[in-house]
Amino acid sequence: MQRNTTRQWVAILTAALLLSGCSGPWNDPNPATDQDKTTYFGSFITRPKHLDPVRSYSAEEGLFLDQIYEPPLQYHFLKRPYELQPATAAAMPTLELLDENLNPLPEDSWEAAFSRITIRLKPDTFYQPHPALARDQQDYPRYFFDNSQQSDGYKLLSDFPVTGTRELNADDYIYQIKRMADPINKSPLIGLMSDYIVGMKEFGEWAKAARTDDQWLDLRNRDIEGLEKIDDLTFSIRINGIYPQFQYWLAMRFFAPVPWEADRFYHNPGFADKNLVLDWNPIGTGPFMMTVNSPNREIVLERNPNYRQDYYPSEGSGDDAKRGYLADAGKQLPFIDKAIFQYEKAATSMWSKFVQGYYDRSGDGNPNINTATFDQAFTVGPGGLELTPELEQRDIIVDEEIRPSLYYTGFNMLDPVVGGYTEDKRKLRQAISIVYNDQEYIDIFRNGIGQVAQGPIPPGLYGYAEGKEATNPYIFDWDEATGTPKRKSVDYAKQLLAEAGYPNGRHHETGKPLILYMDTTAADSSPRSDWIKKQLAKIDVQLEFRTTDYPRFKEKMRQGNTQMFGWGWLADYPDPENFLFLLDSRQWLVKCQCDGSNSTNYDNAEFDQLYDKVKALPNGPERLSAINRMVEIVQQDSPWIWGFNNKDYYLSNQWVFNTKRHGISQGTLKYLRLDPELREQKQDEWNRPVVWPLMASIGLLVLLVVPGIRAYRRRQKLTIQTKS
Repeated sequence: MQRNTTRQWVAILTAALLLSGCSGPWNDPNPATDQDKTTYFGSFITRPKHLDPVRSYSAEEGLFLDQIYEPPLQYHFLKRPYELQPATAAAMPTLELLDENLNPLPEDSWEAAFSRITIRLKPDTFYQPHPALARDQQDYPRYFFDNSQQSDGYKLLSDFPVTGTRELNADDYIYQIKRMADPINKSPLIGLMSDYIVGMKEFGEWAKAARTDDQWLDLRNRDIEGLEKIDDLTFSIRINGIYPQFQYWLAMRFFAPVPWEADRFYHNPGFADKNLVLDWNPIGTGPFMMTVNSPNREIVLERNPNYRQDYYPSEGSGDDAKRGYLADAGKQLPFIDKAIFQYEKAATSMWSKFVQGYYDRSGDGNPNINTATFDQAFTVGPGGLELTPELEQRDIIVDEEIRPSLYYTGFNMLDPVVGGYTEDKRKLRQAISIVYNDQEYIDIFRNGIGQVAQGPIPPGLYGYAEGKEATNPYIFDWDEATGTPKRKSVDYAKQLLAEAGYPNGRHHETGKPLILYMDTTAADSSPRSDWIKKQLAKIDVQLEFRTTDYPRFKEKMRQGNTQMFGWGWLADYPDPENFLFLLDSRQWLVKCQCDGSNSTNYDNAEFDQLYDKVKALPNGPERLSAINRMVEIVQQDSPWIWGFNNKDYYLSNQWVFNTKRHGISQGTLKYLRLDPELREQKQDEWNRPVVWPLMASIGLLVLLVVPGIRAYRRRQKLTIQTKS
């Protein structure tokens, strides 16, 4: 017994020693993968709700869909300002201006009844392998069922033994636009696009009337007047009036192709009960296809074996070459074979796995670095934000992107106190804007991440300007010594307030204190609320918060029953029109009694006239001049406290290349390159187990147990000898 027991303890100790030297970290949370394939390990914290491109409008869904679906156009990965380029289109679309009789007009016409956009597609673009495209020997779709009994054996896409593919054609894009017009699909673009695409509204009415039950409605049975198929690879879209910004919509997943076969396949009887629907199972022509959709655990994308010829860009902007973003110029895409995105419930868990090297980047989607992890990533040094020493030692890559966004505080221009367009009303709003120190807000509540806005156009868009000429002269002075804007003094703000009729914060006639109200959905006792109150108190203005739930807040906004409020806008597309329209009087919340974009109910006739001009003009001196004048108008009227433009920071581990982020598109996974060998080396290095306490404990246990066993054994021998 002694010999056997001793051997057991020796075996335990030997096993511990062997484990301590085995390859691979003990705590690796990632699944085993094929060593011959390059796998990206990422994460997501918000589960997608919609994976149908005609319905999806969130960044969380774009993280996946923008890798799968391909609209005709895409954004250049590297160039700033953002630039459109062909995706499945063979070239940029052509534009014709037409009169009411569809006769061509000169290119420089200011007025046109219609615009016709013609798109020519690249040949040899094929869909991913998919059962919807599988055909039998008679060339009939293999998996179109007449009743739910025929589909009983199929619960997942992987249950279908045969898949097929076919070439992308013009009909697929036309069919998708029809799906957008069909009210049953609840596309968020149906209202806007019905105003532009000729005949789309009438098509929607037909679809609503023609659908008598939940069965599939073949949308090929009726045409949309403004859509024309010219040949298998060419189609045109006719829209009302002149709208150059329409080209940006052609880079959004709403306009990605969906083959009619897929629409019919996902309407098979019984499929909806199994969640075999397009809203859960995408089908695209992009570089990746979704092979696992388990959003409570993981989502897996794998290389589309049918992906067309696509190459890494050879041009960039700024310091792209210096940062190595052009090292892969001309190489075929994508670089990775598989991407596994793990669901994380907390940012802290996501962060810890990143610093251990198990996630390639600190997060996917937006935000990448948030308040929960910021202090673990950055410190504030003499030169501004710096990586913590730990991350600096690990050669962590930092990318930043000022997204086309604006977060502002609005004044209701219909309010009798803060609204109006007389000089005293302007001075009141300007005085408040001066003491509302946005830079201080950024430093305190956003860890210094953000850029103070001078007007309605954020960085990265045409018309954005920097320097002395772009500085808002009503809120800032230009500091020649530092070459930066300097906020006007509190004393000057008090002077403006007095000229507005409120000396020392009291009405010049009644002597009553000036009390303003900010409507919000957050508690008025928060640190942010206290900070805002202190800002206005600098000029003896009192501020009170009126807190309601979100539905009530929205209703008050529509009715014009607010005074001040916080608001924000993130660009749908990178054009100044997408921000200037927020101040177009025809988009009043009160006037249109809808979810209009003009939250302040701002109304300036000159601004509206210039807006119509800017909306119709291509980029050039005439458009830029009109934009500059619009900025001057709203700087003087001050309907907003201009707030700040958001800045995002992204961290990547040292084995990740081409890490530049895009402020509009998330379809950048195909550009990402990895060094798996370096990743494995660093994971081992950073996660070496500390085994000496275990060894010491086992050794101590052996030292304690073995003598006891020996003593017991001796007593047993003595007992046997005595009995014998």
